[in-house]
Amino acid sequence: MPNEPIYIGALGASTPVGRDAWASAAAVRAGISGFTQHPYMIDTVGEPMRVAIAPWLDIDLTGIERFNALLHPAIDQVLVPFAAYTTKKPGIALSLGLPSVRPGLATDLQARIVKELGHRYQGVFAAVATFPNGHAAGLLAMEAASKKLLQGAFDACVVAGVDSYIEPETLEWLEECDQLHGAGPLNNAWGFIPGEAAGAVLIIRPELIERLRIDPLARIMGLGSGFEPKRIKTETVCLGEGLTQAFRNALQGLPEGMKVTDMYCDMNGEPYRADEFGFTCLRTKEYFESASDFMTPADCWGDVSAAGGPLHLGLAAISGVKSYARGDCAFVWASSESGERAAIMLDLKRPK
Repeated sequence: MPNEPIYIGALGASTPVGRDAWASAAAVRAGISGFTQHPYMIDTVGEPMRVAIAPWLDIDLTGIERFNALLHPAIDQVLVPFAAYTTKKPGIALSLGLPSVRPGLATDLQARIVKELGHRYQGVFAAVATFPNGHAAGLLAMEAASKKLLQGAFDACVVAGVDSYIEPETLEWLEECDQLHGAGPLNNAWGFIPGEAAGAVLIIRPELIERLRIDPLARIMGLGSGFEPKRIKTETVCLGEGLTQAFRNALQGLPEGMKVTDMYCDMNGEPYRADEFGFTCLRTKEYFESASDFMTPADCWGDVSAAGGPLHLGLAAISGVKSYARGDCAFVWASSESGERAAIMLDLKRPK
């Protein structure tokens, strides 16, 4: 990262354990689970499927409407600092992480989400970019947005991600792929709990921080991405090359003598993710105080795929603000089934 800092200025979220970022973070810290039984989806052994559902949304709300109901409140929350802005309008962009193609998603989901955002936020965003890359989408959106800010293309950017696995066709597909965590006598202990959520992070340049008179929550210290050719659902064995590349790129910004103290990731109970991380740790362990000490928020709100990156960045930033982080340096990483890997490092020290 160049010397000019980029700050996190505001957070937004809609999750199964909270309707904003701060409530969700408190729930995750307390270990509160949003897991429940799906009201009508039954697995192949006759047991209700276990899921993590946003409890204020009607289960009959589906498709694009469900995605919007999760995403719009999260974006609204990070735009609050601009509500009373009366001077020259800043240039704000939107960088959005979305799920990759899978059963249960409309083929035009991305186009319809962007169209609805254009109607709802008319005149707010100078540009919109989308990243339909699954788990790593939100962090890839953050990497692209940060580069645009450093180039001076915009004053601020809303980086968001949204996903929902609750569609019946999606749940059936997960079970067919042996990825659905089961509760019956043939329990698939290595699957995950499908969740749904949206997260949003406002990143902002220093001069706008001063003009808005807001206190920055954290500083972006490193960005990295990579690609893993040996992926899940193939005959190959993943040795963590892609994730190692993302880690090393992001860790280039770590000051000499400093180590990463806090880590948030999208591990969800699937063995391949743990194996991949294990290989990556062997190559990068010298950068971490304890590479085996990490947070897996999927234990509380389920696997939220494309929403995970912004949400995990929010958890890290809040841990610094609330002074329960283990230290001053947090690390967030994610792995997509389609091979994308991404990592971001945050400085949690609050500017004085």
